Amino acid sequence: MEDYPRKAFAKSAKRVWQERMVMSILIICSTVAILTTIGIVASLIFESIRFFQVVPITDFLFGLHWSPQMAIREDQVGSSGAFGAVPLLLGTLLISAVALTVAGPVGLMAAIFLSEYASHGFRAKIKPTLEILAGIPTVVYGFFAAIVVAPWIRRGGEAIGLDVSSESALAAGLVMGIMTIPFVSSISDDALTAVPASLKEGALGLGSTRSEAIKKVIIPAALPGIAGGLLLATSRVIGETMIVVMAAGLTAKLTLNPLDAVTTVTVQIVTLLTGDQEFDSPKTLSAFALGLLLFTVTLILNVTALKLVKAYREQYD
Repeated sequence: MEDYPRKAFAKSAKRVWQERMVMSILIICSTVAILTTIGIVASLIFESIRFFQVVPITDFLFGLHWSPQMAIREDQVGSSGAFGAVPLLLGTLLISAVALTVAGPVGLMAAIFLSEYASHGFRAKIKPTLEILAGIPTVVYGFFAAIVVAPWIRRGGEAIGLDVSSESALAAGLVMGIMTIPFVSSISDDALTAVPASLKEGALGLGSTRSEAIKKVIIPAALPGIAGGLLLATSRVIGETMIVVMAAGLTAKLTLNPLDAVTTVTVQIVTLLTGDQEFDSPKTLSAFALGLLLFTVTLILNVTALKLVKAYREQYD
């Protein structure tokens, strides 16, 4: 009996030591993640400042021509270059709009069907099959877009008298939309399933039909999760490169026509940093400015979406 207090104290001290060790590991991991993020942002800002010392920021943000071809060494000959980012942003938004037009409604409808209408056995088979789309490499989607979708769109457009480019924003956007359907459907399905059954049962008990309960009760309650899925799909689409290279091309055009060839910010970043590059050249430094611009746009979209979701959630509560 005399050893019991000592054993209890030793056991308690060991638990406290273990807790402190776990806490220290968690703090280290969190610090590494934060410092990594700060380092990435700082490198983008530092290199972008070097770029804006050569090219005015107004020319970059509001310029309507993108042609970064210029000499990167003294022994090379090149043009002076044009670094207007508007065509790249427009191409990114155009392809993203096409992709989200496909992925948003289809993914949400698939999630509603799986969570509210499908039987348990059918759901257990279909949901894993649908999520297989998320595991297909993007280069495979790129081959599909370049070999199947783009020629199909071109032939269909020519049949009705439309001038369709061999590489188009529509082809890339459609395939990217198919690729992002699992991101929307899976997260939206989880959000819809997590809605308390009492809300649905209360709506049905008051005389609502199943579709009315879904539209007026279940979807508003699951809106934060649905918005999260759409936001994830948007980030996935904006950051995609391979499909755009293979199906939409590398041409920077100031156009809103989805049948034209366009390019995106991410594609140009890859192009600028590929091959023999000199990091004192505006051509190479422009890649960091594009990265900072893309980071800023994505951050604004995320903050705006979170504020809208929060406002709607407060209204619903």
